Formats: sequence, structure tokens, C-alpha cells
Amino acid sequence: MKTLTKLPLLLLALLLPESAILSAEPIQLRVLSYNIHHGAGVDRKLDLERIAKVILSVKPDLVALQEVDRNVKRSRTVDQPAELGRLTIMNVAFGENIELQGGHNGNAILSRFPIERFKNHLLPNVDDGEQRGVLVADIDYPKLDSQIRLLSTHFDHRPNDRERVQSAEHINELVLKSKRPTLLMGDLNDVISSDTLNKLDEVWKRTNDKPMPTIPVNIPSRQIDFILYQPVEQWKVIETRVLDEDVASDHRAIFSVLELHPAQE
Repeated sequence: MKTLTKLPLLLLALLLPESAILSAEPIQLRVLSYNIHHGAGVDRKLDLERIAKVILSVKPDLVALQEVDRNVKRSRTVDQPAELGRLTIMNVAFGENIELQGGHNGNAILSRFPIERFKNHLLPNVDDGEQRGVLVADIDYPKLDSQIRLLSTHFDHRPNDRERVQSAEHINELVLKSKRPTLLMGDLNDVISSDTLNKLDEVWKRTNDKPMPTIPVNIPSRQIDFILYQPVEQWKVIETRVLDEDVASDHRAIFSVLELHPAQE
């Protein structure tokens, strides 16, 4: 009796479920991470439409946003996650971390595909700093056997790195139990070869090995915004670049094109 693997390709296609056939080919994803500074540009103009244009300029599938306001007075009490979802025509999730001026500030995710579920996790807080968090969303990619998990986060900014390192450890623990292909994107407030990035490198792979500066926005000299992925063997980096836009926010956005390969049995 012939084994299934030796059957002609046409017969194999008839025997296998459609999802298995379609998911056998690599999937290309366009992903963006952007600290939007609650929509306030370096010209001091509050302009979400400008932020949306930056996002749409690279036609992303998945977007991680940081410093997003919802119903905060400084940003005209606008529900920024909902408004950015409307402007980009993308699904949206929001994780609130800080109570601020009658509303909340936190991280957001935009997705061209349905967001099946999402949950916000508060990160360790050291010495009463600003509360930070990581927003975790499971994304339904059409005809893919497993969901894609996306994490959007923003680490502490203070010189002492204790909280950042603890946050990296916390995020590593969050994903170690997951078998889904996973992306981590955000403002890590630290640089390549720091203790923070070294801790994340134990579990994740960055889309760029050499620094690609994202701040200061006018003449960038340090990269603190990153896109990371795991499991390493399922992903291939096609392209990574920092967007050439220096007005809409106080950070430049980082963009990657990734290829997701099916898990090997």
C-alpha cells in the first residue's frame, strides 16, 4: 500500500482539507510599529488624520501603536483607537494602562484581519513609575491553520533599566506557553545590546541586527522601536526600514515585510 506522501500531487490535493493545502505556502505580512505621541506632532499640531496617512503609506496588515489616548482632555476627548480604526478601515483593539485627564492612555493594535480576542497585561511597576502594559491580540488570518498572536508594548523610559528588564522577562514568560506564530512590536526604550534587548533575545529574533535609529525624530541616532518574532524558524525577514517621516510624531515608525512559514510536523 502506498503511503500518502507518495501519492500524485493531484490526488494528494483531493485528499487533504483545503486549509492544509492553502496554509502550506508561506504567507507574507506587512507590519508596522509606531509610537504616535497621542497624535501630537513635533509641530505641536494634534492630527490623527496625519498619523493615519503615515500608517496607510505602507499598506500594513498589522500595526502596533503606543502612546494612544482614549477620551483624554489633552487630545480633545477623542476615542483615538476607534478613530484610527475608522481612518484606516482596520479592526482595532486597545489596552489601557494609565488613567489620564478623564480617560486612559495605552497601546493599540490595528489589523486588516479579524481580531478574535485580546487582553491587556499590566507589566511590572518599579518605584511607582508610570504603569506600563502589553496588549496581546489573536488575529484570524484567512485559511491559516493557527492564529497569529500580536503583542504591542511600551516599556519604561527612566535611566534605571530594572523595570524594562523585568518587563522583558514577563513578556518572555507570556509567550513561552504559546505555540502560535507571534510578533512583538513596540517602543522598548532601550537599545540593541542593552540588558533589556539581551533578555528578549533569549526568546525572540529582531527583524534587524544592526541599529536602525528611530529617535530623535528629526535626526535619528538611537533605535528604541523594534519588531521581533518567534518561533524563529517560522519567520523570514524580507525587508525592514524606518519610515522617512519626521513631523507627525516624536518617533519614526519601523516597518517590516515578513514571510510566515507553516510549522513543520
